Amino acid sequence: MDIKDLEYSEIPPRARELLNDFLPDKKAIQARTEAFRDVTPREPDAEGDTETLDGVRFTHHFVDAPGDHETVRFHYVEAGDPANETILFLHGIPDSWYQWHHQMAALAGEYHCLAFDLKGYGQSEKSPGDYRHQAAAEQLVAALDIIGLDKFNLVTHDRGSVQGDFITADHADRVLRYARGEQHLHHYHPDLAPQAELFAEAPRTGLMQDPIEFTVFVYTWIATHDLPDDEMRRVIQEYSYPGINRAVPRYFNSSTFRQEWIERRTRLIPAWTCPIMIIEGYDSKTQPREFYEHSRDYIPNAKDVQVRYVQAGHFCSMERPDDVTALVRELLAMPV
Repeated sequence: MDIKDLEYSEIPPRARELLNDFLPDKKAIQARTEAFRDVTPREPDAEGDTETLDGVRFTHHFVDAPGDHETVRFHYVEAGDPANETILFLHGIPDSWYQWHHQMAALAGEYHCLAFDLKGYGQSEKSPGDYRHQAAAEQLVAALDIIGLDKFNLVTHDRGSVQGDFITADHADRVLRYARGEQHLHHYHPDLAPQAELFAEAPRTGLMQDPIEFTVFVYTWIATHDLPDDEMRRVIQEYSYPGINRAVPRYFNSSTFRQEWIERRTRLIPAWTCPIMIIEGYDSKTQPREFYEHSRDYIPNAKDVQVRYVQAGHFCSMERPDDVTALVRELLAMPV
């Protein structure tokens, strides 16, 4: 496909109406920010530290993989028996491994669950380096090599889906099944992505300087259900580690949403061969559900393609955890 033949998709009328009042009310953000102003950063974890969530034991790990400045340190969390089939979870912005803790806890009795902090997030590496998503994805795959993970199911959200797209295309022999959430696929229109410029300019404008305000801003904007206070506090804490506010904008200055879309349309999507499940929030503001209705037509070489909607906004796994867990189980039942 020639790049000059690509055209932005027309925004569905229903979604176009949402653009009239797209960004959240500043007063609402300020009020909710103050409600969480007492949240303090948590102590960093050490190798082998454990915690219990939803009654399940989670273990924290660190691995140094080849990459920028010789190595890139990744933080990941594990639940379940390593002898079982593995599910690898990748989060979005402004999240961390914790975004998937409900699904991991529910599935750990049958599967080996791993969730990584993407480079630049959480407790993973935040030093300057190559923040193109393809490069970061390759560094993550190098980390998987070191910990001995060969084949896995991949479950992703938002910015994690961008890296997941590269992994599923460039390492098709390793991805058993791919559940991909809340990220542009075949259709794209820049009016739906004002965050691209906002986040790229964050170091200059200070948008991410206050992790409490930034996290509240994003969740107020594109979630349709408030999280329980204890979970929102943990989300804020995971985005509060030093250096995140400088590291994350590097992604948005290393490529553009248009570049990602072009790469997806011209190279990545045709390379996907495993079973695919598209998971989208039914009420997502930035990802209109109409854009995904005929996804089978756009992923021609995958063994199977299913589209599922969750009665939620952007943060499906946190807004409706049981529903997303059920969809992951459905994915795992798809023949490979």
